[in-house]
Amino acid sequence: MASLPIDTAKFTGIICAVPPAPRVANRETGQLRIDRDTGKTVYQVGLCLMAGASADVVNVSVAGEPTGVQLGMPVAVRDLVATAWENEGRHGIAFRAAEIRPLSAPAPAGKGAGQ
Repeated sequence: MASLPIDTAKFTGIICAVPPAPRVANRETGQLRIDRDTGKTVYQVGLCLMAGASADVVNVSVAGEPTGVQLGMPVAVRDLVATAWENEGRHGIAFRAAEIRPLSAPAPAGKGAGQ
């Protein structure tokens, strides 16, 4: 199925709602899901996507551990895509990103600012 790119610049904010956790490929053995292209463990992060007066929490997969991403933290998401899926009568939308990272802290004010 085709992947549809999502323009994250249209969101008024993106916050980590569920901290990163490795995705499990086989629940019986505990084997983790591995990205075919990079060989890295796939992590899932719950992100709150805010736009105007509405917000939705979606689970986003990313190859490799999103270092420094913590609960409640504003994040930047690179190359977010949505892909529709169907399996044995079930269906949904899977979200995947190339990278999820904490937003940089604002630069400290210069001397004398606000004084």
